[in-house]
Parts: sequence; C-alpha cells; structure tokens
Amino acid sequence: MSILNALPDNCGIIICGHGSRAKIAEQEFSLLVSGLRARHPNLQIEYGFLEYSSPNIHMALDRLIESGVKNIFAVPGMLFSATHAQNDIPSVLTTYMQKHPGLAIKYGTALGLHDEMIQAFQHRIMAAAGLEDLTEPGALYDTLLVVVGRGTSVATANADAAKLTRIVAENMGFGWCETVYTGVTFPSVGRGLEMVVKLGFKKIVVAPYFLFSGRLIGRINAYVEKVAAENPSIAFMIADYLRDQAHVINAFIIRIEETVSQSSVNDGLMENFQARLAAGEATVHHHHSEFQPKHQHDHDYSHNHDHDHGHRHKHYRHIAHPHGPRTMIDEHVCCCFMSQFPEQVIEEERRLRQKQGPSSADDRTPQCQNR
Repeated sequence: MSILNALPDNCGIIICGHGSRAKIAEQEFSLLVSGLRARHPNLQIEYGFLEYSSPNIHMALDRLIESGVKNIFAVPGMLFSATHAQNDIPSVLTTYMQKHPGLAIKYGTALGLHDEMIQAFQHRIMAAAGLEDLTEPGALYDTLLVVVGRGTSVATANADAAKLTRIVAENMGFGWCETVYTGVTFPSVGRGLEMVVKLGFKKIVVAPYFLFSGRLIGRINAYVEKVAAENPSIAFMIADYLRDQAHVINAFIIRIEETVSQSSVNDGLMENFQARLAAGEATVHHHHSEFQPKHQHDHDYSHNHDHDHGHRHKHYRHIAHPHGPRTMIDEHVCCCFMSQFPEQVIEEERRLRQKQGPSSADDRTPQCQNR
C-alpha cells in the first residue's frame, strides 16, 4: 500500500511549477495534477507557479491551510534541480512558513533521471520513430538522436541532460547522439542542428526533454523545420514532449512518497537552501508573483526584472560562447541573460545577422524563456 494512502487529513501536497506565458503550458500542468488526483482521490493536492501563471505558489498554499492542512509536502514540478528548484521555490516556501507559525513544509526533489522519466522519454521517442517497442541492436544504427535540454547556468543540470542523452541512446541503440539546449548554455539548438547534419546521418530524431509546451517548443520546431528545409535529403522526426505521460505521473508519485517518508532530510533541496542561507551564500527574495491578490486570475502577470530573481547576480561564465546563447541574441535568450552580454558581443551578433539576412525566428523580442 502506498504511504500516501495513510496520510492524515491535515496533510496536503503541492506541486510547484515555474509558469509560462503560453496558456497551453498552464493547462497541461493542470492536467498532470488531475492525473495525480485521480491516482489518489483522497489526498488534498494543489499546484502553483512561480510566475506568469495562476495560481501562484502563495495562492496554492493558502488553499491548503484554509482546508485545515498543517503539514505540506512540496515537490518541484521540474525536470532537473537548477536555479528555480534550488533557490526560488525554497525561498517562497521558507517565507510562507515564517508567516504561518505551526505550519510544516517539507520540500522534495526534482524529477531528475528517475527510471520512470527515462521510460516516459523513450516512449515519446519510439512514437516519433514509429516503433512499438525497443528495437534489436542495429535497427537504429542509421539514425541520430538529438536531445534538446532546457539549458541553465547550473552545470550539473546541463550535465544531467547530457547523461540522459547517453542513457537513452544506449538503451535504444542509436547510431549517434548529441545534446543541445534552448538557452543559457551551449550548444544552442540552431547551432547544434547545423553541426549534426554534417555527420552524414539520413534520419534524425529530435527529442525535446520538456514537461510542457510553450514558446520554446514552438521555437524548437521552427529550428527543425528550417534545417530540414535546407537539408531535404535528411528525414527529421520530432518527438512529443512529456506532459502527463503515465510514467511521468508515476515519477511524481514516487517523489511525493520520498518527501513524505523522509523524517529529517539533511541533503534535500530545502535543507541545502537553508544551509546556504545560514552561511550567507543565498538570500530569501520575494518573487514578484508570490503576493498577487487572490482574485487576480488574468494569467498575464507582468515580469519586472528589477526584482531579485535569485540568479541575476550570478553571471554565466560562457554567456559569450560562440555556439551558445549569443547565437540567440534578440531571439531565444532569456532577458535575464540579455543584460549579461557585453555590448561588443551584441553588436557583433547583430552585424552578423544583417549580413545573413532576415531571421527565421518567430519572435525577435527578448523574452524570458517559458516552460
């Protein structure tokens, strides 16, 4: 029997997401939580976002305590433990606990490279390649796998995406594999695709390792379409993102169970954050959407980058990498990072764009990247 079935009535669950300007991402997050509720109908399960979307985390926590919950188990609705999971979410949870004496919040870990997540990803790739099950060795030796990761300023999170690529490539037996990223780090999606087509493979599967849709999924597809049009002899296949795939829901349940069962975690994300807080290595910042009025549900929160976003002070070392974020200036790089580019780099890239002609990007306005 699941440990969740034995939880008392004063316990509740919250899944903490980032949020997106894309309405579909918010809807898909809601569907995933509905899947969790269907598995455990007796549990009080809420969800909230850091920004852009409603309800925010603050609202979701309010709902739980208003229903009598005294013990909350929070899990980041994110693939890897990067800045948002390590700093932003525990910061919001910490300030909320400080304002509600007697409330206990235990914070779990990101989905990571759990076997259930790997299986979910492989199912999406198999569907894109027209396969019903894992093939015999040799069947995919003529096919190249490109995994698209989110890309962060946290090297270990980027390394997890690369590790995932290798695991899936070996499990499924691809002829070659590469990892590219949608922002912050290198190689960028466009530059990575331009390079892999030179390897000589006539079939390429592009698999975005994303939970939900959003502007980035559209941009990934646009990149693939552009490179495919320039290379008509190569067959490109795009895998679906993860959404509420059954194995994803399994992984969330496991992460919730782990959070509930831990009596006193000494190496969890919350404990790590509080230890860094005590050492002066982290600060509690008030995320801009944390304190939106309860009645506000317009789903179009403004994004003021004058606030402390938890990582603005940390400049990414490779921001000007020739195959990284600079290749997406004015198109695909988060506005948090646009400010980090030296003016010389911005001018160089814009001059290069002018020489190459109009961009194929769907949106040249610098926007924060959305899930």
